[in-house]
Amino acid sequence: MSDAPEPQEKKKSIASLLFKALTWLLSAGCFYLVYTKIASAASREGISVLQYLQDFFGGVNWWLWLAVMIPYSCFFFLVDTHVTWRAIRWFNAPSLGFTKILPIRASAYILALVNEQVGKGAMSLYLLKTYKVPGWQALSTMIFIGIVEIYQLLIFSSVGVALRFDYVQQASTLLPLDIILPCVLVVAALYFPIHFTYFRGYIFKGSRLREIGVLHALRNAKLWHYPLAVLFKAPNLIGAVVVYAIALNLFQVDATVGQMLIFLPLIFLAAALPLPFHAGALLLWTVLFPDYPEVGAFSLVMHTFFVLFNALIGVAFLPRANKELFG
Repeated sequence: MSDAPEPQEKKKSIASLLFKALTWLLSAGCFYLVYTKIASAASREGISVLQYLQDFFGGVNWWLWLAVMIPYSCFFFLVDTHVTWRAIRWFNAPSLGFTKILPIRASAYILALVNEQVGKGAMSLYLLKTYKVPGWQALSTMIFIGIVEIYQLLIFSSVGVALRFDYVQQASTLLPLDIILPCVLVVAALYFPIHFTYFRGYIFKGSRLREIGVLHALRNAKLWHYPLAVLFKAPNLIGAVVVYAIALNLFQVDATVGQMLIFLPLIFLAAALPLPFHAGALLLWTVLFPDYPEVGAFSLVMHTFFVLFNALIGVAFLPRANKELFG
């Protein structure tokens, strides 16, 4: 009888390996498609891919780029921490102080270099040790924040689509984005009322799914929590729209704030796909800017700097984080 669970564990292990293999294959396919586009552009100019990329990066004013990226990364950290702090106060620890969560959130950026879920585990450990918040309850708050992030991206993208639908039509050369994007926005708008009324218990009252522990925050979230969390997070996305528009022009890519308002939320959504190296976002950049296949390399540079600088912020706060976590 004791050996009965082994076949089930083996099945889970095989499924996990297959999933990882699939994600790596998809990522390899994304990188290959981006490479072929860059190689094609280099061939048209009669130079090698390496020379093409050297020319692309060689014309950048890197000091000006750093002058834009470093302040934004610090700003992002403060806004991101503020949103996390608010959500934890709403659903887990009402007495939590903002300065207390700063070092924990910063140190999570270091762990996120390995795995973002491990980074969230640091905050869960702090809440468990300091406020006796169960791990599943802390995780539920992270789920709430994740849903808010998705809807924030969709809301901003919908504003951009409404204002400049011609940009979407111009970018619909490889994918019918002028059809896909409005459909996604409509489905998301229709889902939210169902989501809220279900988790508040107004519909399907006999359902037990909402009682699962990790959905604690969704059960307790009032209607005003959602728009307020979106507003708290909005400065980061607005800042990203401006920063990416400036950075693209520094890399000699013709881009406007209007384009970024529409496209950047979609790129961030693609980056959330479980693919190594954010391969989904890498490919989407080249889809949205077909005249500039080198933007795939641009996206890698931007993402790498961002995660490394955030980790550097985490290193600065690490002594305080260790004191908060381990005394």
